[in-house]
Amino acid sequence: MRIGIIGGGVIARMVMEHIRTGALGDVRVVAIAGRSDLSRAKALAAECGVPFVMGLEALAAEKPEAVVEAASHDAVREYAEPLLARGVSFVALSGGALCDDALRARLERTAAEHRALLYVPSGGIGGLDSLKAVCLAGADEVSIAVTKPPAAWKGIPYVEKLGLDLDRLSAATVLFEGSAREGVPHFPANVNIAAVLSMAGIGFDRTRLKVVADPALKFNTHFIVIEGRTGRVDIKFESVAMPENPKTSMLACFSALAAIRELGRSARYGT
Repeated sequence: MRIGIIGGGVIARMVMEHIRTGALGDVRVVAIAGRSDLSRAKALAAECGVPFVMGLEALAAEKPEAVVEAASHDAVREYAEPLLARGVSFVALSGGALCDDALRARLERTAAEHRALLYVPSGGIGGLDSLKAVCLAGADEVSIAVTKPPAAWKGIPYVEKLGLDLDRLSAATVLFEGSAREGVPHFPANVNIAAVLSMAGIGFDRTRLKVVADPALKFNTHFIVIEGRTGRVDIKFESVAMPENPKTSMLACFSALAAIRELGRSARYGT
């Protein structure tokens, strides 16, 4: 499997490390794409002896069979559709970009027309197999509470406008509560899991999202509730944050690695 990577952050680095050890099977990275010569992507490419490229055409020229986006919502918007149109499978880790219904519809249509796979991994949550089954039977409610230590919410324009001193919070504080449709765009690097939950389930408008900063937390902690004809599902995830980036759970990083390993397998277990 020939893959390209967009981005040079913690997930891209983990992908390279696990490919080097053979943990992801017969996978070879043919290029790492970034925005500029000063990007982390270029530094990672040089460190790993992989070609560094800028832009869609340069990435496509390396003939990847699949491309893993580990960068941003903007990267999904820029790369996904033209790569899928070339028959290149696209693994989108910034799934929140697909809150845009028109974009998601174009990507799904292009993937179908060109027999390419559009793949949005589960990220820092699980239970999507149960969610799909409940929705097929008839789901009444799907909600997710994304709760993280205050440091994980720093540097986000929406949070800064709230005027909170995140370093001085003494109790759990709700930063947002409403539909996933409204909330996901406010937190582009923190709540992609709510987007995945919405797309796998009852949609962005009906999926409820609560975002919380809690100084008492040690782990990034997420609560999911699914109710429907089949019963009720309550799921709690306590995830270790990546030391290099408290916005990202370690589980989300390994979800990306598992997705890459699945791309080249002829047998898959679980949905």
